[in-house]
Amino acid sequence: MNHAQLTALGRALRLLGEHGEALASDTPDAKLHEVRADLKRALDILDESVTGAKPSTRCAEHPNGPVDENAPDLCLLCETRRRAARRAEINGPGMPHRPEPTPSRYGVREDRPRPQQRWLPEQWTGQEWQLCGTPRRDRREAELYIAAQRRGPRAAMAYRLVHEFTDYEVLRVWGTPVRVDIEPLGNL
Repeated sequence: MNHAQLTALGRALRLLGEHGEALASDTPDAKLHEVRADLKRALDILDESVTGAKPSTRCAEHPNGPVDENAPDLCLLCETRRRAARRAEINGPGMPHRPEPTPSRYGVREDRPRPQQRWLPEQWTGQEWQLCGTPRRDRREAELYIAAQRRGPRAAMAYRLVHEFTDYEVLRVWGTPVRVDIEPLGNL
């Protein structure tokens, strides 16, 4: 609520207070209609100034938190904290609860399976072997990929297929890898 809204609302509420003090059993209907119009004006100012959602709880810490109908402040979060404190009072400050160890879905280190085997297609760049394409799970598919690369318009000087399991093993080499100096004229 900004300052202008705050002063307008204060003025409207003070006017309603004056109307309330002047009310009596013989107040004419015209005066009651005037009170009604001023009350409607105050409600309109209040509607314009309220920006947030209506609080669902009476809790200052969690005004829009989840609701627990049985809690005195309707706040489920605070009531859960209070229940835990009451439970600790009843059960005493005994040993903290230790959950039973559950087996990991990945197993322990000694039980882990060996790495899955993959076939890595690599190409010779003139300086080093570089992975080309993605590692394959099927050897035949990797060889077909290399054959397609060799037939392509920008084929490398050499290709090789590396088998990865627990170690790397070069299975097959296509072409001859020749080391190429990257400097022109042989670095003269």
